[in-house]
Amino acid sequence: MTDTDIRTDWTRDEIADLFDLPFDALMFRAQTTHRAHHAAGEVQLCTLLSIKTGGCPEDCGYCSQSAHADSGVKATKLMDPRAVLQMAAQAKDSGSQRFCMGAAWRNPKDKDMPAIVEMVKGVRQMGMETCMTLGMLTPAQAGMLADAGLDYYNHNIDTSPERYAEVITTRTFGERLETLEHVREAGINVCCGGIVGMGETRSDRVGFIHALATLPRHPESVPVNALVPVKGTVLGDMLADTPLAKIDDIEFVRTVAVARITMPMSMVRLSAGRESMSEATQALCFLAGANSIFTGDKLLTTGNRGDDADAALFAKLGVRPMVAEEPMRVAAELVG
Repeated sequence: MTDTDIRTDWTRDEIADLFDLPFDALMFRAQTTHRAHHAAGEVQLCTLLSIKTGGCPEDCGYCSQSAHADSGVKATKLMDPRAVLQMAAQAKDSGSQRFCMGAAWRNPKDKDMPAIVEMVKGVRQMGMETCMTLGMLTPAQAGMLADAGLDYYNHNIDTSPERYAEVITTRTFGERLETLEHVREAGINVCCGGIVGMGETRSDRVGFIHALATLPRHPESVPVNALVPVKGTVLGDMLADTPLAKIDDIEFVRTVAVARITMPMSMVRLSAGRESMSEATQALCFLAGANSIFTGDKLLTTGNRGDDADAALFAKLGVRPMVAEEPMRVAAELVG
């Protein structure tokens, strides 16, 4: 398969057929696809920092940072860029290749952009890839981030278009896509994925992958999160009452594998939920084509496995951290 063979015309039936494959056949196809486009046994190490926590006006049912949730997360102000850069330097010293910064906003205010730009430039000067997730963007804001050298912008679609309104009501699925368009037009790489284990059906997981795999250009980074149920959030409380709604490990691995097959060039990131995954489940995810993880003890507000646990798992599996390279920027003129 060559880059020109990358498909963006997947049908839902085709994706459903992938999910239905016998597990060994699915894994073989996913690993074959992975090795055609990525180095075997290499996983990118990324660090995620909450640069502005809590108080978000959105009502995302999974999020502990929503002002609608009773999760105990306190709202904070935007961090000082110098503190952010200090954390980035520590992450680099620990082996991270990409530094991701997230702010609990519906959208950034223009007055906040100079500080955001300073953070991006500072992290880039350290030789690390940069990623931001700040909510919805205007074209002008996307342009400012591109001028600052931002490599990736994360804006997840979260779930299938059909189930989206059951999870979030304060913005539409279409508004998510509009921000992705602004990011593309600015020439920034797209990081876009979602969350499984929110009580959705397999049909919803098919729809989630279909929405990503049929974008005009696949996201360069596709995070696949397993819901971390947080008490006080809509979905956290729902799953506490109906624990059978939680996705099982094999189905989660199937989702990773189908993402790899349908989006072969993308970095598929094993994201939230790793703290509760067994080593065997994580190993299957790597076999299915996941080649990026978040390191450290904490993501935005939830726990993570920690560097020592990851190093031990990598040693046991013979997996090695990916060597940092200069990230490839998306040429704006290539956007259709």
